[in-house]
Amino acid sequence: MRRHVSKNLRAAVAIRADYRCEYCRMPEFAALIKFHVEHIISIKHGGKSTLDNLAYACPICNSNKGTDVGTVLEKEETFVRFFNPRKHSWSDHFYLKKGRIQSKSPIGLATIKILDFNKPERILERRELIAAGAY
Repeated sequence: MRRHVSKNLRAAVAIRADYRCEYCRMPEFAALIKFHVEHIISIKHGGKSTLDNLAYACPICNSNKGTDVGTVLEKEETFVRFFNPRKHSWSDHFYLKKGRIQSKSPIGLATIKILDFNKPERILERRELIAAGAY
C-alpha cells in the first residue's frame, strides 16, 4: 500500500480544506506547527493515499486520532465511526457554543471524545480566534 503523498496531492488537500483542520476547524495560520495531510481511513485499515481518503488536520487532531476510525461510546454500547470530512457535513454533527465544539450526533460525540476538541487550552484558543474574526 502506498504511503507517500505527493506534493501536488498535499497541496490539493490543503486548498480543498481552505487551510483549516477538517476536524476542529482551526485555521493553519494560527498554529505553531505545520498541519498534516492524514488518512481518514488509515493504511493499516485498508485506506489509500487518494484525494478522497485524505484530510487536512491540525497536529493535535491528527495525533489524537492516530490510526483509529471510531470508538465505543458508553451510552450507545456500540462502535461509532468518527466524522469523515469526505462523507459528512460538519454542521450535521457539530456546532460551536462559546468556543466549545458541541455534538449533534453520536458521530460528533465519538469524534469530540477521541480528538479531544474541548481541552481548556483549545477552547481558549478558539475563543480568541472567534473574537478576532478568524475562526
